[in-house]
Amino acid sequence: MKFKIDAVDGDARACTIETTHSVIQTPVFMPVGTVGSVKALDAYDMSEILDSKIILANTYHMYLRPGDKTVKEFGGLHGFTTYDRSFLTDSGGFQAFSLSSISKADPNGIHFKSHIDGSSHYFTPEKVLDIEYNLNSDIMMILDDLVALPATKERVRLSIQRTYEWAKRSIEYHSKMKQLEENSKQNIFAIIQGGTDKEFRKISAEGLVSLEDFDGYAIGGLSVGESNEEMYDIVSYTTPFMPKNKPRYLMGVGTPEDLVENIERGVDMFDCVMPTRNARNGTLFTSYGKINVKSSRYKHIDEPIDSECDCYTCKRYSLGYIHHLFKAKEITYFRLASLHNLHYYLHLVKEARNAIIEKRFTQFKKNFYNKRVK
Repeated sequence: MKFKIDAVDGDARACTIETTHSVIQTPVFMPVGTVGSVKALDAYDMSEILDSKIILANTYHMYLRPGDKTVKEFGGLHGFTTYDRSFLTDSGGFQAFSLSSISKADPNGIHFKSHIDGSSHYFTPEKVLDIEYNLNSDIMMILDDLVALPATKERVRLSIQRTYEWAKRSIEYHSKMKQLEENSKQNIFAIIQGGTDKEFRKISAEGLVSLEDFDGYAIGGLSVGESNEEMYDIVSYTTPFMPKNKPRYLMGVGTPEDLVENIERGVDMFDCVMPTRNARNGTLFTSYGKINVKSSRYKHIDEPIDSECDCYTCKRYSLGYIHHLFKAKEITYFRLASLHNLHYYLHLVKEARNAIIEKRFTQFKKNFYNKRVK
């Protein structure tokens, strides 16, 4: 991986990440393709219509179905999906958290039962990397121990201790495995934990950074129950402990407001299911805020979803037609709405990048909020 900082404006950064499969300009939003597919969209939509340079796939889900070894037979995620740009794969730690009723962590890894058939499995730091090697993702997240908030000090302390030990095992294993030619171009990111406790965040960040050989660092364990203000405060506190010369990734966040606020705090990379999930449920993002397309008020609107948007959907279809597709439960709705919402997110971070380069991020943020319908 090659990484360079192109511009800074305050703490906000515009950077370039180059992997084997694409050049990624940050700030970047990564659409979520959990099982190797961004819901309702295909590889052509992602690369040719949306021009997304990187998407996220899920290690836990791809391992269970169709199986990482099957994906490897097709040439990894790129061959299997025909999306020829970059993939980031998360580690499975979040799934262990979200499926806590059927999973249990111990000092060496995470035991869990498949949500598909109830079969038993065990993820260790090394096992997760072996799966990701088979998936051939460009950026591999390591196994971490994530806890719901609020949590006791004892549980958060255990989380950062486990996360550090698993990170140490991961970097040692990866250093050995990347000597093999087939794994040499894959990159590895560590995940900082610590809940909303600043001292634990500092300990976690400094411990992981001391391991040195990671290609990037993520802030994990946020947007899991804490307030927005707490999240922003922890990000502001944590980013100074992260290396300036490596990518910074805030996992699973979030709303358009979350992106703008955390770009201002020095974050480079984001992912969230919100654009596509909200699209399927009838919520569309616009430059002036969210709208609920199921409302009858849109039935006769012969205008695009957002007059400022030049996405595939807005250039071709009226809001009245999109409203009709939703009410009629037409499958076409899911594609057109998902294209619009993802375009909105991708365009937002692109405009943020331009503002950073032109040293006007503060005005960009002010304009962003001023346009929102109160």
